[in-house]
Amino acid sequence: MTPERKRLTREESRQQTRGRLLAAAAELFTERGVNGTSVEQIAERAGYTRGAFYGNFEDKNALVAELLQHRTRSELEEVRALTQDAASFDDALGALRAWNRDRARHLPEWLALRMELVLHALRNEELRPLLAERELLAREAHASGLEQAFAARGVQAPADPAFLGLIVHALEDGLLIQRLLTPGGIPDDVVVDAFDLLLRSWTALAQRPDGEGDG
Repeated sequence: MTPERKRLTREESRQQTRGRLLAAAAELFTERGVNGTSVEQIAERAGYTRGAFYGNFEDKNALVAELLQHRTRSELEEVRALTQDAASFDDALGALRAWNRDRARHLPEWLALRMELVLHALRNEELRPLLAERELLAREAHASGLEQAFAARGVQAPADPAFLGLIVHALEDGLLIQRLLTPGGIPDDVVVDAFDLLLRSWTALAQRPDGEGDG
């Protein structure tokens, strides 16, 4: 006999519906852009009616806002899970390299969705604070990782960790765009290569005696 499937609670069913709508929207935004995708298309791709969409989201902007938050938190949780149990910094870098190589297999879709969400938020003023919150979360994660790395090396950060985190975050976006447009000669884990180089350079700067090289 086939085991009886557990019946979902109302809240579980609601979360399942929202998850499918978000997944369908992510696919369509990647394919057609946010402005090129209608509520009806999202509902149809997810296997629901237009009414199901509006039963979960006030409008498309509300869905974009949740997708921004969900995407950021999911990626941060993935990276934390990969690195938190690493026995050494080199092990953590190795885990990050593997994660970046896996992302490279679907980089066009990943980057297209990121750019679409950013552009839509820039064009809709009410979404900009949420985009700013998303970017700040990512920058804070970079800053925290740098602080831990500096502490492990017994040095103080050579500048405000928040500023260094901003540099790493901005560099990541730029490197991924270059990797997509000109893949020849740019490795899948170029972001980790750049992070490692910056960290070694900043560590050397932090170890430099005060005033050395000035003037």
